[in-house]
Amino acid sequence: MKGIRKRVLVSFLSVVVLLFFAGLVSLFELRRVSSDTEEILRASERNLGLAKDMLDAAARQNKAVVHSIVFRQRDYDTVLMGSIAEMARTLEVVRREAVEQAYLDTLSVSAMNVQRLTQEFLRLQAQRMTSEVSGRLELRGGKDSLSMKSVEMDFDGARWYAEAYSKAYDKLTGSIKNYMISTQSSLAPRTEQLKRNAYRAVTPVLISLLVMIAIVLMLYYFVSAYLVRPVLAMNKSLGDYLRFGLPFRIKAEVKDEVAELKDRIDDVIQLARKTKPEQR
Repeated sequence: MKGIRKRVLVSFLSVVVLLFFAGLVSLFELRRVSSDTEEILRASERNLGLAKDMLDAAARQNKAVVHSIVFRQRDYDTVLMGSIAEMARTLEVVRREAVEQAYLDTLSVSAMNVQRLTQEFLRLQAQRMTSEVSGRLELRGGKDSLSMKSVEMDFDGARWYAEAYSKAYDKLTGSIKNYMISTQSSLAPRTEQLKRNAYRAVTPVLISLLVMIAIVLMLYYFVSAYLVRPVLAMNKSLGDYLRFGLPFRIKAEVKDEVAELKDRIDDVIQLARKTKPEQR
C-alpha cells in the first residue's frame, strides 16, 4: 500500500482513533460527573431529611406543651417524652454525619435547653396533678381547700410558656434552619468541582472536533491538489489530443498513482503514434 491510498487511509484512521479516545475520555469524565452529582443529591436529601425530622419533633413537642397547658391533658406527656427522645436520636445522627460544625454547637445547646424546660414542665405538671388529687381528698375529708388553690397558683403555665418555653422553641427552630442553610452552603464547593468536571468532560470532544476539522481540511486540500486537479487536467489534455491532435501535456503536479496513470497514458499515445505508420 502506497501513495494516495495510504494517505487517505491514514487520514480516516486518524479520525477514527481520535474519536475513539475522545469518546473514552468523555465517557470517563461523564461517569465521574454523574457519580458526583448523585453523591451531592444524596447528601442534600439526607441533610434536609434530618432537619425536617428535628423540626417535626420540635413542632410535636410544642403542640403537646400547648395542649397540656390549655387543656391539662396528661395524654400528651407521652408525646412530650417521645419528642424528646426523637430529638436526641436525630441530634446524635447529625453529630456523626455533619461535615460543617459551625452551627452544630448552637443547635445542641438550643435542643438541650428545650429538653430541660420540657422535663421541668413535666415535673411541675406531675406536682400539680398530685396536689390537685391531695386537695380533693382533703375536701372530701372536710379540710380547708386553700392549700390546694395555693399549689395551683404556684405554676402559671401560660406565663411559663410565653416567657421561657416559646423563646427557647424559637431559638431551637432558628438553629435548625441555620444548620439546614449551612449544610446546603457546604455543598457549594462540591458543586463548583462538579462544574469543572463537566467542562473536563466536554473539553476532549471540543479538541477532537477542532483536530478533525483540521484533518478534513488537510485531506480536502490533498485530494484536490494531488488527485482531482491532475485527473481533470489529464482528462482535458487527453480530450484535446483525441479531438485536435494536440500534445498530451499536464501542467498540474502529479504524484504516486496519478503520476503512474499519466506515464501509462503517455506510453499508450507513443505506442499509437508508432503503430500508425506501420498501418499505412
